[in-house]
Amino acid sequence: MENKKIVCIGGGTGLSTMLRGLKAYTQDLTAIVTVSDNGGHSGDLRKEMKILPPGDIRNCLLALAEAEPMLEALFAHRFSEGSLKGHNLGNLLIVGLADLYGNFGAAIEKAHEVLRVRGQVLPVTTEDVQLKAIYDDGSEVVGECEIVSANKSHKKYIKEMMLIPSEPKVYKNVLEKIDTADVIILGPGSLYTSIIPNLLVEGVCEALRDAKGKIVYVGNIMTQPGETEGFTLLEHVNVIEQYIGVGMIDKIIANDGWPEAMVIEHYNQDGAELVLPLIDDARVIAVPMIALNEKTGYVRHDSGLLAKTIISIG
Repeated sequence: MENKKIVCIGGGTGLSTMLRGLKAYTQDLTAIVTVSDNGGHSGDLRKEMKILPPGDIRNCLLALAEAEPMLEALFAHRFSEGSLKGHNLGNLLIVGLADLYGNFGAAIEKAHEVLRVRGQVLPVTTEDVQLKAIYDDGSEVVGECEIVSANKSHKKYIKEMMLIPSEPKVYKNVLEKIDTADVIILGPGSLYTSIIPNLLVEGVCEALRDAKGKIVYVGNIMTQPGETEGFTLLEHVNVIEQYIGVGMIDKIIANDGWPEAMVIEHYNQDGAELVLPLIDDARVIAVPMIALNEKTGYVRHDSGLLAKTIISIG
């Protein structure tokens, strides 16, 4: 499957991690990224500068960059003190590019040139969207951070996700990339705040249903407090197919490795559990692919092993 057209849909660190592994296998790699984040320093920039959150897109640009190391370091640099403490220089540069060239889409295109990106990183929409969750008790919460916080506080279960405004206009080339892809990957990433938001944009679900390429879901290693407490792998899949259609996912890549006991204990204290492929489904490809970040103590997908598994699907 080398040099085939691969489209990855999602957001967060899981998406950029996967891209780093896949870029060794294909020149035609596209990331379609959610823009509904309203938290952290990206959220601050969104409120103050009236711009879409740049963080997830910046991480994907860096994952596919072939620029000089110093330039990559600049885009990755985070300030440690002063009024800019916590802010990422790359995010600020994207804000500056948007100011110079008039809009967020143009800023991302210029960032591709500056970083010599191999492939494409596309926002799923350039409209100013917010997430809305509708819960099983009929209540509603608006805003990505507010949704996660509400779930942690009240242990409610999400019945449906929506965007405000509903069905925003899809960004240019997104539907074309899905239509012409050999493989379309959903995840890894937060189910309700990284994957599903992309599916709520005008035309995306329809494009996935009509896609000629295989649709692959990459399961998360751990459940996420505030989103998927207690979820099995099958429940993750069922939620996605609630939007794109039952049976639309062709392959499910799942981790079946175990982190060290102390790592599991650390996660359990926060309410997270290991997601294991304990389902009888011919679509499942189970591979041990855990990588531990020694600095944070968090587990991630091993980008190299994940990429090899995706490529082996053919």
